[in-house]
Formats: sequence, structure tokens, C-alpha cells
Amino acid sequence: MWTFKDKGDRNVCLIPEVTGLIQECYRNEWAKTLPKPIKVFYVSRCYRYERPQAGRYREFTQFGIELLGSNSPSDREEIVQLLDKCLKAFNIDFEMNLSVKRGLSYYVEDGFEAVCNKLGAQKQIAGGGKYAEGIGWAIGIDRLILAKK
Repeated sequence: MWTFKDKGDRNVCLIPEVTGLIQECYRNEWAKTLPKPIKVFYVSRCYRYERPQAGRYREFTQFGIELLGSNSPSDREEIVQLLDKCLKAFNIDFEMNLSVKRGLSYYVEDGFEAVCNKLGAQKQIAGGGKYAEGIGWAIGIDRLILAKK
């Protein structure tokens, strides 16, 4: 992560992904004030502190969907279908893997991802899963553009 001090000597971190922030907003405010389930979408610039590669940049744009505050057995199916429809709208050839180990510790079960094999090593264009507060996914817009080319 990119972390540094600002001019006021405060610690600052450029976000590497958005789901963690959504979880925090849900726990600290939305769960107490909004009717459930809560459906959220976002578009955000994100940052990774690593060596750039083809399809993996230090700065990238993430689009995501989150369904919060529901434990309905149909939540996963609804969210995965929405990802499938979204990617098909872009006319991209992709494969959906419905059982993957996600690298983030907040997931509580196997996740899912969409891959576009023509992208090589950075073939994942979207991924998501279930966490304590809900379920959701994110698309890397930069990879989506590469897959579209």
C-alpha cells in the first residue's frame, strides 16, 4: 500500500481496494441507519505499491457492487448473475470460476472470479465473494478495457 504523512503530519493511505471501506461504513453507520438489504455500487481509483506489469498498474479504476445486511441463500446467485450480465454486456469472452480461494482475509467462503485467458498472467477481470457483512464483486476497469481490445 502507499502510505505517507500529509502536510498536517497525519497518516494517509491510498486505498488498494474498496470492499474493506464498504464493510467499515456498513458496520459503523449504514447497519444502524438504513433499511436492509443495502445495495451499493461504486467507482473508485485504487493504488498498489508494486512493480507495474501489463494489465497490473500502480493506479487503476475499480467498479464494484455490494449487497449488505442480508443472509438470503439467493444472494450469491443474484450477485454472480449480475456480474455475468455486466460482463456479457461488454461482449467479452470470459470464463466464470465459482469456487476460488480469494487472497483477502475478510472472505468467509470460497469466492468467484471471471477470467479472460487472452490476457495471460493478469487474466482476472473481476472477482468477489461473501464476507460477514454481505457479498459483492469488483471489476478492474483497466483490465476490462484490455479484454475488450
